[in-house]
Amino acid sequence: MKVLKFGGTSVGTVESLRNVKMIVEACDTPVVVVVSALGGLTDRLIATAAKAAAGDESYRSDVDAMARRHFDIIDTLVPQNLREKVTDTISDLFDSLRRNYDGVFLLRDLPRKTLDVIVSFGERMSSVIVTAIVDGAVRFDSLDFIKTEKWYSKNIADKKLTEQLIGKVFKDFSGIAIVPGFISTDRDTHDITNLGRGGSDFTAALIAAALDASLLEIWTDVDGFMSADPRIIPEARVLPRMTFIESMELCNFGAKVIYPPTIYPVFHKNIPIKILNTFNPEAPGTLICEKSADSTEDIKGVTALKGTSVFRLHSSVPDDFHSRALNAMARCGVTVFIVNSSDDGLSLSFAVADADAAAADENLRKEFAPELADGSVTVERHPGELATVAVVGDGMEKRLRFAPRVLNTLLRDGIEVVTYSRQPSATTLSFVIPLEKVDRALRLIHNLAF
Repeated sequence: MKVLKFGGTSVGTVESLRNVKMIVEACDTPVVVVVSALGGLTDRLIATAAKAAAGDESYRSDVDAMARRHFDIIDTLVPQNLREKVTDTISDLFDSLRRNYDGVFLLRDLPRKTLDVIVSFGERMSSVIVTAIVDGAVRFDSLDFIKTEKWYSKNIADKKLTEQLIGKVFKDFSGIAIVPGFISTDRDTHDITNLGRGGSDFTAALIAAALDASLLEIWTDVDGFMSADPRIIPEARVLPRMTFIESMELCNFGAKVIYPPTIYPVFHKNIPIKILNTFNPEAPGTLICEKSADSTEDIKGVTALKGTSVFRLHSSVPDDFHSRALNAMARCGVTVFIVNSSDDGLSLSFAVADADAAAADENLRKEFAPELADGSVTVERHPGELATVAVVGDGMEKRLRFAPRVLNTLLRDGIEVVTYSRQPSATTLSFVIPLEKVDRALRLIHNLAF
């Protein structure tokens, strides 16, 4: 059993869908195929919902344009004997979508639950079309077996229940299954939810782990993981092989190849991931597995997380100052990175994504409210626009001379380093710099590393 996932660009056009059909039908083992919405459709669904909520009647013509795109693909690719049935199914889904938009327009309000329903239509429709295109395929509805639970204000996968349900649904299946990615339902309320942007990757990983698949293939529009963004560094190279940890770190720090949570379920089952190109299926791609191949080139890539906030805390008394601050972040679901403390234990700095900065600031001030009032603790946020540049490779902590070389190179070039990981992890060395210097820093570091 293999699990294949095709992203939006892979199912976005007639040409790419023909490639999907060829790739899936060539598989010689049972497969579960997870598909995203047509390329760009999720953004269009969200933008159209915003129009309706603002009272802009042009939302209706947007829905008509989305419908025409789907029907044009059906008319071109779906076999004649299935075309009427598929057209009727997609028509019914668009009728339901229009009713949702009409309700938003009338109320001039867009509740989160309604938006979750609206964005679910993309995968629901694409999976119907792909099922009709691929010979012998059977559609399974992920709303029946991908379950979420509330964690603070977020919907996260209920992995235990989801694994049980996937096992039951696919227990005796041995053909080609088509599954809509991204979408899910709340385990308690049964409301439609989703796994977040990039969630189709996560759907595929949950299924692969639950079924003990031999391989998870992520089909996208690039030849594999690259040592850097080729739009910034044209000489960036495709990486033939890397470890789970290396791929997680590259994704966490800005690489867009895989949605970061994807890696965890298959990592724990030691199921390899292959990154492949739908538009160049002959390319070998990148294999992600437990161990990297023996190589002297242990640095795998340089990437950047744009939108970083740095907090600095100072205390007149060490006490449990550090643990209180970091626990406060954990309680509100904020991920911190580049944590540094002074030798005397009176200062702490850490970075978070800009999207989490408001929650971080609010919860720090709640945690230290008495100390802030009497002046024994101060909380500062760096005022500038920042980004984090990360260098990833197994054995990074052993490259004792590399961090000083990078730091000196950046400083000599006039790039301010706001903070950096003074004690690199086993895999990652990272630097926070001004946002406008990111591309320059990436080029400098890539030249050093490769």
